[in-house]
Amino acid sequence: MVSDREGEPVALRFLNEGYCAFVLKYTTNVAYPTPLIEASMAMAYIRENAEKYGIDPTNVAAIGFSAGGHLTGMLATMYDEKEVKTVLGERANLVRPDAVVLSYPVVTMEDRYTHGGTKCVISGSGKIHDEFLSIEKRVTANSVPAFLWHTMEDNCVRVENSLFLASAYRRAGVPFALHIFEKGWHGLSVCDEEVFDCAEIVAPFGHVEKWFGLAIDWLKSRGFQTRVKE
Repeated sequence: MVSDREGEPVALRFLNEGYCAFVLKYTTNVAYPTPLIEASMAMAYIRENAEKYGIDPTNVAAIGFSAGGHLTGMLATMYDEKEVKTVLGERANLVRPDAVVLSYPVVTMEDRYTHGGTKCVISGSGKIHDEFLSIEKRVTANSVPAFLWHTMEDNCVRVENSLFLASAYRRAGVPFALHIFEKGWHGLSVCDEEVFDCAEIVAPFGHVEKWFGLAIDWLKSRGFQTRVKE
């Protein structure tokens, strides 16, 4: 499925901070490699049109939520897969993000901790080996720096997914930030009244909204600066 609250509301938050933002509605209910190829095409398009949109092509980040977090995790670790190179050719050199933000992401395909629906779809009902699609197994020293956040109470995509990935990043020596909030269910997005339309729902988890400011600070620390158009 496509979650509307994890698309435009997030893009508008980044826009409000002075960043160009794009929303990718990629094909759902289809197995690897289609989603990765579509995300790769989007990354290449953004860089190819950097001047048009006033973008620094050396500072292009990707953000994903839940199953979209798995796709963004593939961009961060599998951007040079042969399937991507076959479809994009020389444009494959434009795919690798400069940073990723992974929001309560599906990471592992390990049955005990994965999200069953995501695993079933992306693996083609088990046709692709678990380790190939487990992001924590694909991390290398060339993987993309990552900002991860999750809630401990998430009973849909368990917090172990982010913990596993952070540990893999640590072992590989790749920069990352990890924030675990105690309270909050799955799918909080930007965690405000725009996405939930009810202050009574937001109130118990309002502190989780801080993830966005933390992510902005992290991106800025990595050189993602806004500028006034000349």
